[in-house]
Amino acid sequence: MSDPRETLRAHLLEHSVRRGQFVLKSGRTSDWFIDAKQTVCRPEAMVLVADAVLSLVPPEATAIGGLTMGADPVAFVTAAVAATRGRRLRAFSVRKEAKDHGAGGRIAGALEPGDRVVVTEDTVTRGTSLLEAAEAVRAAGAEPVLLVALVDRGGTVGRLAAEAGLRFEALFGAPDLGFPYELGS
Repeated sequence: MSDPRETLRAHLLEHSVRRGQFVLKSGRTSDWFIDAKQTVCRPEAMVLVADAVLSLVPPEATAIGGLTMGADPVAFVTAAVAATRGRRLRAFSVRKEAKDHGAGGRIAGALEPGDRVVVTEDTVTRGTSLLEAAEAVRAAGAEPVLLVALVDRGGTVGRLAAEAGLRFEALFGAPDLGFPYELGS
């Protein structure tokens, strides 16, 4: 396949999409599940993911990260590939809970006050992880400028992000993978 987006979509379908009965983070059940890390963490797809994310990163962005674990591989591979192309993006993770020892806090990595941040996630349904990470970024003195997910399976994140004054982009929606949105659009 010569189209990188189609190659990435095919990789997601082959390695990340599972059919069966699954309980989602929200507690809802679904007959399909996507473990996007099976794509993001494989060498043949890493640069495809990074290039796709970088195509959305606004020029003013200085950092990329989000809530650990879902954001970590997307943010780190994107920052690494960006560096090979002369684009400097610091990478970081937002801990689920504040650390009470060492330097403390919820941020691990290279986020600095004043950074303009792309908050990322591998897969979203409701978008709560993206919104939680955006709030942690604000609390650290940085500004979220874009929320990005590799896959949006819910179809409502864009509206919720807009209500929070944030812009959201997904590389793929559930329909791109042959499924209806879980929550409707």
